[in-house]
Amino acid sequence: MSIERSQITVKGLTVQIVRKGIKNLHLGVYPPHGRVRVAAPLRLDDDAVRLAVIGKLGWIKRQRARFVAQPRQSAREMVSGESHYFLGRRYRLRVVKLDGVAGVKLRNKSTLELHVRPETNTGQRDRILHHWYRQQLKELIPPLIKKWHTILGVQLADWGIKKMKTRWGTCNAEARRIWLNLELAKKPVQCLEYIVAHELVHLIERNHNDRFIGIMNLRLPQWRQHRQTLNAEPLSHSNWSY
Repeated sequence: MSIERSQITVKGLTVQIVRKGIKNLHLGVYPPHGRVRVAAPLRLDDDAVRLAVIGKLGWIKRQRARFVAQPRQSAREMVSGESHYFLGRRYRLRVVKLDGVAGVKLRNKSTLELHVRPETNTGQRDRILHHWYRQQLKELIPPLIKKWHTILGVQLADWGIKKMKTRWGTCNAEARRIWLNLELAKKPVQCLEYIVAHELVHLIERNHNDRFIGIMNLRLPQWRQHRQTLNAEPLSHSNWSY
């Protein structure tokens, strides 16, 4: 697929443009600071994109304000006493130094124990925790995919988990493959299910149009509530770059 990238300024707002072989224009505002990105058909020139952005300036400003107001965690030092999240619940980290196998255990619905060797540094501790998050998602996701295969009458060829900085999930409809953000391990399970359902609906309808919304309304009537919950959850600290 031919892809062209450029950038324009609209009323002081920097807008990234990605032109590719699609039929309709799609405008998005992304965390953590409200980056504005437009996916546009190859035939649309800058003036057409500029008009589309101007027509959505009010909505863009509201989205950017929401990102600014959204709580964020500070950089994690991976030491005892820090707060960490799993499935929407906050846990206090307790670092246990031992010579055995590294890993993570939940204690009393309030404590997350990180078992590490005495010489492990911050980066190594972080990788151990994220490996555990990945393993938890690998257990949680397959039943959800199976459930939504049945509800939607679709079938995935493949799925995976990876760190993503601007999206909770993505779908390649042609390959019938979805990717889910590792950060979803920190969010309530209903948010994880919402993203799974959202991406699987893209196997039926690629665009966020009336048909897509109609399917979501029919199959997951409370999806807007789950989206609101997801957007209200604290954003993790990250070295965001684009």
